[in-house]
Amino acid sequence: MAFAPVYTRESRTLIVGTWPSPKSRAQGFYYGHPQNRFWPMLAKLLCQPAPGTIEEKIALLCANGLALWDTVEHCEITGASDASIRGATPTDIEGLCRIAPIRRVLCNGAAAYGLYTRFHAIEGVQAVRLPSTSPANAACSFARLCEEWGRYIGPGAAQP
Repeated sequence: MAFAPVYTRESRTLIVGTWPSPKSRAQGFYYGHPQNRFWPMLAKLLCQPAPGTIEEKIALLCANGLALWDTVEHCEITGASDASIRGATPTDIEGLCRIAPIRRVLCNGAAAYGLYTRFHAIEGVQAVRLPSTSPANAACSFARLCEEWGRYIGPGAAQP
């Protein structure tokens, strides 16, 4: 089950993952694994309390000009392993870019970046590969995630 994109007509930065994990699908929203560092990192970078509900997560994104979606609409996958994705059908990121003034795409991990560049390279839209917030990426500390992602999100970040 793919999730709908979260955005407003003012969203300038789109964050993309690959495909919802089993925990996210069970919860019904992006980055639902309790050990995924996405929401705590985003809250820290935006100097906001960590959102708990889906509504709070949507509000955090939208209030800060961020959009959130995945690169894949349908696929075959084993568990939560991005490496096992087969038969991927892309989402319509180009269509989203016609609705919202997206100027930069932040890819949550190497697999998201690979799928984005394979399916969606859009002229005039910068694509950035960032370290995955997944608990499987334990080699990357929370501090390093905040440092890398903080170049693009939060006070003092480069604007798209």
